Amino acid sequence: MKIIIAPDSFKGCMRSPQVCESIKKGILSVAPDAEVVSMPMADGGEGTMEAMCLTAGRIEKIKARDPLGRKIEAEFGIIGDGDTAVMEMASASGLELLTREELNPLTATTYGTGEIIREILGRGIREIIVGIGGSARVDGGAGMAQALGYRLLDANGKELASGCGSLADLRSIDTSRVDPRLKKVKIRVACDVTNPLLGSNGAARVFAPQKGASPEMVEQLESNLANFADVLIKEGLIDNAESPGDGAAGGLGVGLRAFCGAKIESGAKLMIDITGLEKELRDSDLIITGEGCTDAQTSSGKLCAAISDAARKANIPIVLLSGALKGDLGNLHNMFDAAFSISTGPCTLDEALAATKENLFLAGQSIAGLFIHKNKAIGTEK
Repeated sequence: MKIIIAPDSFKGCMRSPQVCESIKKGILSVAPDAEVVSMPMADGGEGTMEAMCLTAGRIEKIKARDPLGRKIEAEFGIIGDGDTAVMEMASASGLELLTREELNPLTATTYGTGEIIREILGRGIREIIVGIGGSARVDGGAGMAQALGYRLLDANGKELASGCGSLADLRSIDTSRVDPRLKKVKIRVACDVTNPLLGSNGAARVFAPQKGASPEMVEQLESNLANFADVLIKEGLIDNAESPGDGAAGGLGVGLRAFCGAKIESGAKLMIDITGLEKELRDSDLIITGEGCTDAQTSSGKLCAAISDAARKANIPIVLLSGALKGDLGNLHNMFDAAFSISTGPCTLDEALAATKENLFLAGQSIAGLFIHKNKAIGTEK
């Protein structure tokens, strides 16, 4: 019996490798002879680098600037044959690096993200995968561009300070000092956010309030990003700011397109491709996926839905384990053969989070027991 465990992180509680470990222990306590393959997953947000590096990679630590310009320790991973790097924007430019009192998307910058890319370029890397979830700023990737040698200039030819607050004064972009190694590397952006840069569904109006922006600040950010987009188009770096994903991570999506020639891809599908999940499914009997909370959005391109698609194509039964099942779940059983909340009874959120490890273990036991009983009943136990 071969079982694959391929969950997302349970946000705010457990990263996907730990989720895999708890479920695996539960399965093996009931079926010690089972072949259990742990394949931690992520969709471009937290845990992407760790998941991709877990089986065949290494993690490097470097010094970079946080969203407020302070020196911190950031990370990136090297995978494959050593010619591909994977990084999370959040390692240097993430929301979790700031206290609530420090949140200010007008001044926060992606400069540290550019520093990580610059460091990777010095390693002879041919491909970079960038996860862009969990950002703390709304600067359109301007700070990243400055770290890579782009000079963002005002009407007097003076270079702008980092942060979206200065983008209202942007008039031109000098590319003469850009790191030439950017042209030699392929950059793929793992992103399942489809928002454009501007408008009611754009970076400022949708995401800035999560990063500490007041209503007045949101409008200022929108205006500044609109000017930024106009200059990018005028300089020939992009032809529009309306591509799906341009507004992701405070507009970093458009910045990566404009300044790095990056391609924005589905983070879930990219993860499935990089980890080789489809190949692993070919001789499997069951796959278990999971996430912290399941609602109607799960079927709209989220990681567990993409894993379901892969399982269906391989004709492999799939089970979903979730911290909570909420809202309209009418499509859930079209995607999964079974879907369970791991909660064992009424409790507070804090109690549920504290019990996640044990509840995943118990769920693993139950699934293994049921699967063994089913196979015995039909005479197909392996």
